[in-house]
Amino acid sequence: MRSTWLFTAAAMALLATSGSVLAADLAIRKAPPPPPIIPVYNWTGFYIGGNVGGAWETGTITDNLFDVSFSRTRSGFIGGGQVGYNWQVSPNWVLGVEGMFDGTSIRSDTATVTVPTVLGPTTFSANAKVDWVTTVGARFGYAANNWLFYGKGGGGWVHDSATVTDVVAATGDVFSVSVSDTRGGWMAGGGIEYGFTPNWTARVDYTHIGLSDVTNTGLFVNDTITLSRHFDMVTFGINYKF
Repeated sequence: MRSTWLFTAAAMALLATSGSVLAADLAIRKAPPPPPIIPVYNWTGFYIGGNVGGAWETGTITDNLFDVSFSRTRSGFIGGGQVGYNWQVSPNWVLGVEGMFDGTSIRSDTATVTVPTVLGPTTFSANAKVDWVTTVGARFGYAANNWLFYGKGGGGWVHDSATVTDVVAATGDVFSVSVSDTRGGWMAGGGIEYGFTPNWTARVDYTHIGLSDVTNTGLFVNDTITLSRHFDMVTFGINYKF
């Protein structure tokens, strides 16, 4: 009887010890905590902002009657603003629309050339300037959290002015005609944008505008002046997203 009691006590002690070891082992082997949830940047919403940068226009002014051409690449500063809306249609794809308007400091130096004509040696001079540029287009981008890599396409309009002056050496007569017009064309470009807070983003943007020709009546009968050009700009911008 005594031996039975001792055996029972020993078995209970062994079970108690085994239970403590098992509990300690389970405490050590418990599952690690889940990793923290990293918030995904939200690109959806209206935005408005400003931009500054540089621009250049390559243009050719042609007097078609005398077959005289002046080609120049002009550059200068550009600055203005943009407004648009983005739709984040999936975690990685963003669609949007945007309009930009910028003023420029682009002006050309006066170019001159002297050619023989029926009136005698005649000196032609020409200069041109760009007053403003605007674009409207669609954006399509790939989002990597708060980075956005995008392309864009649409239409662009540039207000360009040019003046051609002819001086006839034999008579001293001076003829002058100005070409000033707003012309449009296709627009394409792209850029990189970074959201450094939930509401503020910064970007670098490139835009190319292929413009239609401007043709006006020249100084003489059957004379026309043609201005052909295309426009490029690179800007740094800051946007506030609502």
